[in-house]
Amino acid sequence: MMKNLFLALSICFSTVFSFGQKDTTKNTLIQFSGVVVSGDSLEAVAFCHIIDKSVKRGTTSDFFGYFSFVANKGDTIIFSSVGYKKANFIIPDTLNTSKYSLIQVMYKDTILLKAAHIYPWPSKEQFAEVFVNADIPNDDYKRAKANLERASLKERADATPMDAAMNYKWQMQQYQSKLYYAGQAPPINLLNPIAWSKFIKAWKNGDFKRKD
Repeated sequence: MMKNLFLALSICFSTVFSFGQKDTTKNTLIQFSGVVVSGDSLEAVAFCHIIDKSVKRGTTSDFFGYFSFVANKGDTIIFSSVGYKKANFIIPDTLNTSKYSLIQVMYKDTILLKAAHIYPWPSKEQFAEVFVNADIPNDDYKRAKANLERASLKERADATPMDAAMNYKWQMQQYQSKLYYAGQAPPINLLNPIAWSKFIKAWKNGDFKRKD
């Protein structure tokens, strides 16, 4: 009888102790949130890896550097991101609340690598010798010479559309021309012999022909 009573009391105390331990664990959990920023510009560090060292799990900051996950009081949190030095933070174990916020500052990690010089030949002298004595095929030489002729270059230049800089320059020239004749009548090219000469020359060159 005494043996059964002792066994029952042991089971009861073990149950109470286990529940007490479980409640204590619950009290240590907190909602750990914050923002990860760069130390030089205070801009958000997106997709920073945040790992709880104690339980080997964590989360990743979003595009704005924000993160939030459940952790325990006293845990060590590791912040790591490409191009930044790793940072550690220990959550205080004396917190009286279930939430904790942090602004984690990350500092850039600059790594200088040695310069790598790549040459097509073992030495500069061998490269110079091969370059000078290179036997260029005759057909390639003729093709290059034909591509560098003035007529060919002019044809390519006329067919090449203007880039952004040239379009901007043309627009500014038109704007300046309007300002130059502001308050007076602009010249009429109908009686301008130079304009007529350019028109006749363009007509002979076939610039006004329809191109299908």
